[in-house]
Amino acid sequence: MRTADLARQRSFAVKPDEAVASFALISSVMPRGIARPRTYRAALLIAVGAALVAALLGLLPVAVLLAALGVPLVYIVYVYDVNLWEDEPIWVSALAFLLTGVLGAALLVAVRTWGPEPTLEQLPVAGGPSVVGFLTAALLVPVLGEIVRQIGPLILASRPRFDDLMDGLTFGIISGVAYSAADTIVRHWSEITGGLVVPVDPLTWIPLIFLEGLVKPLLIGTATGIACAEFAGLGTGYDGFTLRYLRGLVEAIGANVAFGAAMYLLGFVTQPALRVGLQLVCGAVILAILIIRVRTVLHVGLMEAALEHAARRGVGTSVPVGATGDLQVCRRCEMPLLSDAEFCTACGTAVQVWLGHGQR
Repeated sequence: MRTADLARQRSFAVKPDEAVASFALISSVMPRGIARPRTYRAALLIAVGAALVAALLGLLPVAVLLAALGVPLVYIVYVYDVNLWEDEPIWVSALAFLLTGVLGAALLVAVRTWGPEPTLEQLPVAGGPSVVGFLTAALLVPVLGEIVRQIGPLILASRPRFDDLMDGLTFGIISGVAYSAADTIVRHWSEITGGLVVPVDPLTWIPLIFLEGLVKPLLIGTATGIACAEFAGLGTGYDGFTLRYLRGLVEAIGANVAFGAAMYLLGFVTQPALRVGLQLVCGAVILAILIIRVRTVLHVGLMEAALEHAARRGVGTSVPVGATGDLQVCRRCEMPLLSDAEFCTACGTAVQVWLGHGQR
């Protein structure tokens, strides 16, 4: 039957009891872990909580390392827990995580060392922002960083065994959180090497831990995951460098440019707690937008793949099993139609009325 919900926005393809436009974090970034969402939610909270406790106790080196590595470790545990890639998880994780971490650290150290000013720092720079500094923080680093984050996932997603849309998303998120870990370590190297116990300002470090230990890794990972999911694409084989991938890549770069610009400009706010608080709010807003976007990519992609699979298996009478070639699509939602369908399975629109006009 036809409903007002033509795009099935009230039932997320990965978890039907959730709407597509919702901020459910676990089903968005760990779609294969929906059987135990509380486990991964608790793991994320424990990782952030441990970093917060260490910071409040003045153990800044421990706090920074926990903030940097918490989300990546949780995500690697997720990969093993859901048994992704079976007998090849080690080299897959190494290529997606370690390669990006090493390349990302090298890029960030180079910018920090040879850049025109310390744009990677969150402390205000005397004299206010500069054009060169802004372009470095808001354009150069985000663009080069996204290129670095694409290398490992695209190599993996181009292999026949790993060309699934969800695999592409997972590779991208792993790569993104690895880069974020490198960024946090490079950015806060002085705190890591500055001594075990020092006085801290809770109003500054509590939002900073949430920013560096939760919002930033998920923001960067989700942005990269969107592009890599579009590269992997639908159906047999990977889609490759299509317009959908280009759009996903532009969206990923755009999100990181916005984040980098906000971090740089707000870094000149002189009050530390206010500065970090504003950075956290801006990062959370960008992350929320990305969560909705990645859910849309997953939802549409999985629905289209499921319908195309059913159509090519010969559901109905006129299309033989394993048929190839162009499929009929719904004029309303453009999803594949099953053979001899009276209604579109995706949106419920009646399609028989198009027969006399050659639209079916």
